[in-house]
Amino acid sequence: MDIPFEPIVFGYKVNIHLILEYAAFFIGFRYYIYLKKRSQDSISSSNRLSIIIGAVFGAFLGSRFFGFLENPIFSFSPEYVVQLLSAKTIMGGLFGGLLGVELAKKIIREKHSSGDLFTFPIILGIIIGRTGCFLAGVKEFTYGKQTTSFLGMDLGDGLYRYPIALFEVVFLLVLWGVLRYFQTEIKKESGLLFKYFMISYFLFRFCIEFLKPNTFFVLGLSSIQYLCILCMIYYQKTIRNFFHAH
Repeated sequence: MDIPFEPIVFGYKVNIHLILEYAAFFIGFRYYIYLKKRSQDSISSSNRLSIIIGAVFGAFLGSRFFGFLENPIFSFSPEYVVQLLSAKTIMGGLFGGLLGVELAKKIIREKHSSGDLFTFPIILGIIIGRTGCFLAGVKEFTYGKQTTSFLGMDLGDGLYRYPIALFEVVFLLVLWGVLRYFQTEIKKESGLLFKYFMISYFLFRFCIEFLKPNTFFVLGLSSIQYLCILCMIYYQKTIRNFFHAH
């Protein structure tokens, strides 16, 4: 299979990345509904809806804001405006969604943790989306630097690069198994599953950013890496408790 993967249907090239991006949202949400029906949710349906709305708006704003910070160049050209409106990052979406949820919970005065039920649907959605990124090759900025190692792949530009999106899919599959074991074998406080997911994923992304050909740095780190540090600070109490318990 050639990368980028562009199947032809009825004489037209199919944007497989866009299809999988929409599929990630749809399948992830359907999986969430499935899990919700099988669980004893301590949060009422109306409050859960308010939390979802907060997550959606927070994720939208966060993904755009941190997407812009990946390459914060100001211009008033039409091409730049289009690029600015389309700029987004899953990292900003996750952290923005987290803040949106916390704000919504304060408004509706919901005290129960809401994250655990979202954990596996989010992971599933990211896996599907990153599969689309991998199949898009260098058309999406999820590829890595050039390399001569055995890990390199031609992603469509004739150069051997680290397949960052593929690495992420593998990591998330492993993380899924680890968190599933944690969920079934260890009884912990509500919300801890989601916190461990966020800490693990953001730590992974901090490390993998060193393999990406970023162009904008502050003190040697990309904007995504600073977001990862911000996430670690946000969850510093959970991290300390984990090491104290072990």
